[in-house]
Amino acid sequence: MGRIKTENNSSRKEIILKKSAELFKEKGYKAASMRELAEIVGVEAASLYNHIRSKSELLHLICFNVATHYSAFMDEVEAEKNNSLYKIEKLIRFLIDGMVENFEEVYVCDREWKYLTEPYLSNFQSQRRTFRKRFASIIEEGIRKKEIKKIDATTAVLVILHAISGIESWHRSKQKFDGKELQENMITILVGGLKK
Repeated sequence: MGRIKTENNSSRKEIILKKSAELFKEKGYKAASMRELAEIVGVEAASLYNHIRSKSELLHLICFNVATHYSAFMDEVEAEKNNSLYKIEKLIRFLIDGMVENFEEVYVCDREWKYLTEPYLSNFQSQRRTFRKRFASIIEEGIRKKEIKKIDATTAVLVILHAISGIESWHRSKQKFDGKELQENMITILVGGLKK
């Protein structure tokens, strides 16, 4: 065992976060141990605590890094002057990219957040609800402007988010097709289904 090897200008803490996301995704947060993480990273378990306070801090950082990234992107989309369908497509592409390129982190954020402790759990749940409401507001704006079919915006957001969450099965598939092809197919279905 030695020092944590860094790559691509990543800090040791970033390496620990990436490896912990992979471990939490593979085993689940509850079943994963700091000892296993230390082994994966290549250090003694005690050395991890030079960079991180606890396993719960790792989950907190993973979940809130993703949530903060999503919120910042939503700010950017809402500030644009484009029509609602364009904004929705941009959001969907962003969310698909996350599931394709940062799968472990997004997966852990989506599935393991329930193990956050207070006050982080309530804060995270509030951020999730807010993101969904903001997404629904864009759909409602499109309905008012007659760009989008008259549908229930909350249901539409849930369907879109669950479809994107289902990309997990694409990662498991032995007959993978390109991530860009996956994205284009999903855009055709999800955005095409909203068009008036």
